[in-house]
Amino acid sequence: MTTTIPTQTLPAIIYPDSDGKPMSDNTKQFQLIVKIQGGIDALFKDNENVFVAGDLLWYPVEGDNKTRQAPDTMVVFGRPKGDRGSYQQWLEDNIAPQVVFEIISPGNRMGEMFKLFKFYENYGVEEYYVYSPEDNELIGWLRTDGELNYIESMEGWVSPRLEIRFETASGDLEIYRPDGLKFLSYVELSRQMEQERQEKELVQQKADRLSEKLREMGINPEDI
Repeated sequence: MTTTIPTQTLPAIIYPDSDGKPMSDNTKQFQLIVKIQGGIDALFKDNENVFVAGDLLWYPVEGDNKTRQAPDTMVVFGRPKGDRGSYQQWLEDNIAPQVVFEIISPGNRMGEMFKLFKFYENYGVEEYYVYSPEDNELIGWLRTDGELNYIESMEGWVSPRLEIRFETASGDLEIYRPDGLKFLSYVELSRQMEQERQEKELVQQKADRLSEKLREMGINPEDI
């Protein structure tokens, strides 16, 4: 008689969608994260193969749910847009995020920042940018020869991947698109749209008054 030994089924590995940490520690940090993520997403809105996310957990290694980070903003070229609970790299053609942004809060410690740097260097990030709102300091690294190397001057630096330009001379981080337009917050965008609407109304009012004057003179504006 043959005895069959039952095989044990290993439990499926769960990759949580949250690490329990807050997205930001203060309003300015949150606003910058939203501005950067939204600005880059808008820049590549017509490119279906650029995925942009904010505060999304990235798991680079299949079978390892402990090795993970949630960049404030990450950009992945070569992956489609769409909703994800987390970025599981082995399900994404094994493409690592090429560009990562972190916004430092007063609570960040040097040890934590070093761990972040080593994670991004080890797992293939090409461009890594860190900004401190408190000090108005922007630092960056670019991958060359397999390592993330420090960028000597970030003032006026243009990202090789994103083609966006960074400025801090005003006292705050300003980011400019390749067409020269500046990344704006939702409030700034709303004010800009309102200003444009008012300007269009003024132009239309002037045109209406001119048409009325011409009609008073017996001239049909449509004949001009």
